[in-house]
This record gives sequence, structure tokens and C-alpha cells, in this order.
Amino acid sequence: MALVLNACATAPSQPPISAAAQPLAHMVVATPDAEHDLLAQLLAGEMALGHADLGTASAHYDKAMALSVDPEVAERAAGLAIAVHDSAAAQRALDRWQQLGARPAQLAQSRAELALDRGDAVEARRQLELLIGSGGKDVWRQFGRVLVGARDQAQAARLLEALATPQRLPADDQAWLAMSELGDKLGRHAYAMGIAEAAARRFHSAETYAWAAQMKFKDGDHKGAAALLQKALAKSPDNTRLRLTYASMLSEAGDDAAASRLLAHGAQDADIYAMRAGLAARQKDSKALVALYDELRKASPKVRERSSYLLGQLAEMQHHDTQALDWYAQVGDDDPHVFDADLRRALILYQQGQHAQAHQLLGQLQLDYLDQPVQLRQAWQADAELYLREKNYVKAETAFSRALQVLPNDPGLLYGRGLTYAEAGQIDQAVQDFKHLLKIKPGDVDASNALGYTLADADRDLAEAEQLIRAARMAKPNDPAIADSWGWLQYRMGHLDQAEKTLRGAWLARKDADVGVHLGEVLWKQGRRQDAQRIFDQVRRLDPHSSSLQQAMKRLQP
Repeated sequence: MALVLNACATAPSQPPISAAAQPLAHMVVATPDAEHDLLAQLLAGEMALGHADLGTASAHYDKAMALSVDPEVAERAAGLAIAVHDSAAAQRALDRWQQLGARPAQLAQSRAELALDRGDAVEARRQLELLIGSGGKDVWRQFGRVLVGARDQAQAARLLEALATPQRLPADDQAWLAMSELGDKLGRHAYAMGIAEAAARRFHSAETYAWAAQMKFKDGDHKGAAALLQKALAKSPDNTRLRLTYASMLSEAGDDAAASRLLAHGAQDADIYAMRAGLAARQKDSKALVALYDELRKASPKVRERSSYLLGQLAEMQHHDTQALDWYAQVGDDDPHVFDADLRRALILYQQGQHAQAHQLLGQLQLDYLDQPVQLRQAWQADAELYLREKNYVKAETAFSRALQVLPNDPGLLYGRGLTYAEAGQIDQAVQDFKHLLKIKPGDVDASNALGYTLADADRDLAEAEQLIRAARMAKPNDPAIADSWGWLQYRMGHLDQAEKTLRGAWLARKDADVGVHLGEVLWKQGRRQDAQRIFDQVRRLDPHSSSLQQAMKRLQP
């Protein structure tokens, strides 16, 4: 020991141990490859699900459940494998799930799903029997899930009738209603009706009466349906959903007046008011709509908030445009009518002469709904049509063309741009759009009339114009716009008497400024200038700034 101590005391000093020489620097952490990394497999599976790639997700979960001791991972793997019809993977997952402690009812449900996916009705029935026999509170909901997702709906229907019998169904009216509804969905109407009627007799609840009534109504027994709905309402007189159901049946049976009376009495909510308004509008009952508007404005704040769009519509119907703007502005972002409300606001602003604000709002809608094609198209078309109404043909054409870059074969957009070109005097482009439209919709009446009129107005290809307008007249013999086109074509062809007769009929049917200008010009060419001036005076009263009249006077009085 002395020698050792002496050696230590006399040994030369050593430099400090470097960081590289620390013990931790020599440790090797075992990092599994991706194939054996549970977290990596779960993450990849979830990413695949996010892209709706069920096959890839199932493959990753198949690997993940073998690495995991979590029964939920095995359950998810089984569900995905069944969804992509991979029987082998589904069986592996079910076996693993059982090892990890799956509950018998859950396992029976998944095994029944797998059996139905394989087309094995015997095994499916055995597993469904186990599921029902497990006695869980959700077994009938699980039972329904198995059958509603089956590939072979006829096989599922047979199992439903065999197993979901009145003798087996529990003392729970919701289970009876669910089985009846499932039977109806699977095409077993007689079974669905039988279960619905038995449920009504056993439970005597408002819901069972209402469902049995719907089934009877569907079966054509309107009287029986009404009797059951009356029983349902007696059980739950303030149930607005029941009243809506009953009113819908009355309306569908053709008795809108009875439906309106039913809804007018009792508790009111936003849905009741909406249906009452719809019924009044269908009956063209303006007094009822006025009364409904006044009533709804006095409703509770919650009902008014949910009815903002309806209030705007009712105000607009009564020409209370400023009030309508206020109501539309109150429609919330989560309301399904928020886009429609903003679109109506833009149109009202335009009618009030606030053109810049209207276009600004429509431009904002185009930005807000870039990812929603239906709404985006409506915003584009409204913007373009307002520019066309202003006779700002450059901006109208730009708006239509921008929309057509995204929707190149949209009939409404093509028709609108064709009209824009025609109004701007760009006849070749108008003809091109109308012909393109007729290729998409052969024989379309409006497109045929528009192309025929454009050719006639330009005094070119009159034989083609005659063929087009004649076809449109045959389809709509009483349409004043088509009559105007025909009369103007006769004028271009030099048939002044026929032109006058046709245009006078169109003018009497509808006092339209353009029709009046055409009739006046024909009368002028016939030498009946006083008669023509009287028609022109009427046109000025209809439209003091009529560009058609201004152009006609330049031709007639150069």
C-alpha cells in the first residue's frame, strides 16, 4: 500500500479527461428501424387516414398492432382490415385483440362484420347471437352497425328479420325504433311496419306513435298516419318536431291550409317559422307573410337570431330593403345561409344605386369561397351580370371569362358571356359562345333563341337564324322574348306585315323596352311614323335611358 501511495504521489500530473473520453460518449442507444418502430407505424397509419388511403393505413396498423400491447390499436387494425376487405389481416388483428383482453361483445361485433364481409351468413349469425346474448346496454346499437355496413344488404336484411324479433328486443323503445328504421332502409318495409306498430302498442310514447305514423303515411294510409300523429301530439303537445312532421304530412297530402293552421298554434321556434313562411309563399298568401314578419320580429332573441335570413327574405318580399340589409348582415358565420345572405345584400345594394359597394362585396365573396365551387360560381356570375346590366361590357366580359377559365363548359356562364359579346357588338365572339353552348346542350331553347336573334340583329346568316328561332318557337310558342326574335327576323327578311303582327303580339304580352323599339322601327319603315312615335313615347316612359331606342333613332333619323 505504501508503494502504491508513493507511486501515486510521485506520478506526473495528467491532463483533464476530455469530453470525448466521457463514459456517455461510448454509449450506443438502440434505435429500431421504421418497420419495428410502433410510433412510426401509428403515425404513418394516421397520415394515410388523413389522405383517405385506407389500404395504406390498414397495412401500417397491421404492423403496429403486432408491436403494441394496447387493445385499442388491435381494434383499429381490425376495423381497417375489414374496411379494405383484407380477411387475413382482419383475422390476425382479431386474434391479437382477443389476446389483449377485448370485451366479448366488441369481439363478437367485429367477427360478425368480418363474417358478413366474407359472405358467411352462418358465422355472422352465430356472432350476432353472441353479441345479443352478452346483455350489454349498447348491443342493439352494435347489432345495427354490423348490418348497416354489410356489403350484401339482402343478407343483412335476412339476419335482421331473423334476430331482431319482438320477442328478443329489449324494453327500450329506442331499440325498437332503430330496428324498424333499419328494416325500412334495407328494403324490408313489411318488417319495419310490423315493428313500428308493435312498438306503438307496447310503449305508447310520442316517438313510437310518430314513427309508426311516418310508416303508415309512406304506405299510403294518410288517415291512419294522422290518427297516430294526433296521439303523439297528445303525449307531447309542445314538441315542435312532431308538429313539423305532422304539418309536412298534411302538406304532402295537399292540405297546406291545415298544415299552416297546425303550425300557427302552440310553441314556435325557428324551424316552425321557416315552414310557415314556406307554406304561405307557396299559397301566395301575402297577408300571411306580412303577419308572419311582424310576429317573427317580436319573437325571442334566440329565435330571431336563428331566423335572420328568413327575416331578411320576408323584409325583401315587402320591399323593406333597408330592413332586409340589416337582417342579412346579422346572419352568423355558422349559419348555412350566410353566403346567400351576403349575395342578397350585394343585389340590394346594387338596386339602391350603391354599385361600387355591391361589386366590392361580391369580390370579397369570391375570395372567401375560393374552395367552394358552387358558391364561387354564383358570386362570379352575379358580379358579371351586374356589370352587364350597367352596360360595362369590358368588366362583364372579364368577370365571365375569369369564371369560364375554371368552369369552361358552364352553360350559364357561356350564355352570359355570349349576351355580353352580343350587346358589345362583338358578334363573332357571341356566335362562338352560343354555338359552344349548343354543343354542350343540343336544342337548348334559350341558347337557340339567343343565337338566332344575334344573327338576325346582325343581319347575317338569316336562314340559320330562321331555323334556330323556329325551333325555339315550337318549344315555347307563348314566350314574348322568342316572339320578339321572330318578329325582328321577319323585319330583317323584309316581311314587314308579318313582323308587325308578331311584334305587336309580343308588345301586348309584355311591355318590354326592346320589343317596343322593334315594333316602332317596323311601323316607321311602313311609313306609319305617328304610330311609331306613340310606341317610342311609351318606351321612354318605361326606360328613359334606353340604349336600344337611342340606336334606333340614329338609324331612323340620321
